[in-house]
Amino acid sequence: MRKIAFQSIQTTLFSYVGVVLGYINVLWLYPYALDSTQLGIFRTIQDLGLLLVPFAQLGLGHGITRYFPKLEQNQSALLTFSLLFSFLGFGFVSLFFFGFKEEIVSLFASNSPEVINFLSIVLFIALFSVWNSILDAFARSYVKVGIPTFFREVFLRLLTSVLVALYLLKWIDFDQVMQGLVLVYGLSMLGVTIYMVWLGVFKFDFSWSRFPRGFKSSLLKYSLLTFLATAASTLILKIDSVMISSMLSLEANAIYSIAFYMALVIELPRRAISQVAMPLIADHFAQQRIQEINLLYRQLSNRQLYICLLLFALIWANIDSIYHFVPNREIYQTGKWVVLIIALGKLVDVAFSLNSEILVFSAYYRFNLILTVSMSVLLIATNYLLIPLLGIEGAATGSAAIMLAYNLVKYGYLKWRLNLDPFSLETLKILGVGILTVASLYLSPAFSNPLFSIVSTSLLVTGVFVGSSALFGVGKEEWAWLKNRGK
Repeated sequence: MRKIAFQSIQTTLFSYVGVVLGYINVLWLYPYALDSTQLGIFRTIQDLGLLLVPFAQLGLGHGITRYFPKLEQNQSALLTFSLLFSFLGFGFVSLFFFGFKEEIVSLFASNSPEVINFLSIVLFIALFSVWNSILDAFARSYVKVGIPTFFREVFLRLLTSVLVALYLLKWIDFDQVMQGLVLVYGLSMLGVTIYMVWLGVFKFDFSWSRFPRGFKSSLLKYSLLTFLATAASTLILKIDSVMISSMLSLEANAIYSIAFYMALVIELPRRAISQVAMPLIADHFAQQRIQEINLLYRQLSNRQLYICLLLFALIWANIDSIYHFVPNREIYQTGKWVVLIIALGKLVDVAFSLNSEILVFSAYYRFNLILTVSMSVLLIATNYLLIPLLGIEGAATGSAAIMLAYNLVKYGYLKWRLNLDPFSLETLKILGVGILTVASLYLSPAFSNPLFSIVSTSLLVTGVFVGSSALFGVGKEEWAWLKNRGK
């Protein structure tokens, strides 16, 4: 847990610096500098590029994490092998992209034709992101996730801020903003590469013959089996944006993107902890330490839920005041209920803890593949049904419902197969604290000054949360952990 604590606090720090930059970008700079159509293009092109990444990566991210502990030497050869194999995957994705370009164009021709002019940028974003994802998985195996998180969460957002600011100053036009995304993702990739070289773990090594017998075939078999699950997971995260642009409009996607980003803050502690927990889970499975996995599963579930419930209460309590600072808020505030729906879905995911990570590194990873692919197909079908009926709230409702079903099935399966359970009496106490805190929102007075409202409401929410924690006798471990990290 000490190794997890050190890396997770570093990763969380960079993640939240990224959140601050992201909030400035998404809630002020982008809506101020770009009109809603341009913002929709800006978001849709990036989401399309990131949607291609798992198909090009071919599951090697999880493959590296699972098989790295089995190598006592030749780790650099594993990195070289993974990079080259992922480039082969990118080649196949590129052929598919060009082969079905007319069909891709037809998806946006009716409601978002402006996207079509920038489709060529998609492949560049995908290429640099694939390289980054392989290096990130390798760094994660060394439990060195802090700096890659900096480049992914902070550096990337900082460069996009500069890019859009240059457009605001009229130094470049919007076409150059979109072309500049290629440079932004390329520089982020270069930064992670330089860091890996500095660590001394990045060097081209083609001595694959020195791998243990059957290592390559096992790695590729596992990676190819899990790549569909990884692709489906990415699809679950990104398909809303693409389908809203295709079925509604770019403006609707801009509204949804801002609302989605607000809700996304809630799961950042889970993301940070997950990054450093994955190699430990893989190592525990390699040593058959199932009880250690169950302990980790339960500890992290309670810790994540406790912290994320406070974040949820703070965001929802201040939602109107937050939207007050968004330029053209009369357009974007229509996404308010999307924030609530997506945030509830994220809380569900946080509560069920590391069930996906455990399944991926267990002997039952095939079940995770079947389940994730099934859920992604179900999400697409749900979106096709709900988006025309409910608009962006329909997309949010579909995502939250799928998230709940997805986690319930994984929870039941892990309970059945491995007798793992993240829940305890402590979980009920934490939920009690959350319910009391959210109920206190009705006691919050209304203020005309949005900044004063945010400060006073946040103090009230935090006070009720801490007081309720003392009443229920929960949170002692979490506050002690934070106190130790601050020393």
